[in-house]
Amino acid sequence: MNIYELLNKLEISYQEVNHPKAYTVKEIQNLHLKIKGIGCKNLFLKDKNSTYYLIVLEENKRANMKDLEKLLKTSKLSFASEKELQDILKVEKGSVTPLAIINDEKNLVTLLIDKELENKTLLVHPNTNDKTISITYEDLLKFIRFTHHSVKSF
Repeated sequence: MNIYELLNKLEISYQEVNHPKAYTVKEIQNLHLKIKGIGCKNLFLKDKNSTYYLIVLEENKRANMKDLEKLLKTSKLSFASEKELQDILKVEKGSVTPLAIINDEKNLVTLLIDKELENKTLLVHPNTNDKTISITYEDLLKFIRFTHHSVKSF
């Protein structure tokens, strides 16, 4: 099932805007998109045991790896490889999004979402970096629950 079919099936409303491919938060900010919401930075990480995490935070925030390691009770967090990104989430670098968990059929990924994003409208890619959609935090949680993935706030 593709993203749009699932959003419609779950009765999740969204707005979408097409734009040139954007591989970084800075590139997307420079496009000055005419869509309402808070941009999200998405980091696909793994630990020393190859446990995978998708970290979702506000676009201008930095992730503190030591704090995340403490929160997750793990060590040696690092970025997953492009091959792992493709194999597990089936997206390319620059297209990482919480919506990509639809492709994680083995349920290998745990999502961590910044508490500051709660009750807000979020801007995320629909698994491709030449489009951005706005979706409410509540609807994102509905999407995540449908995929049977774990999600934690931090």
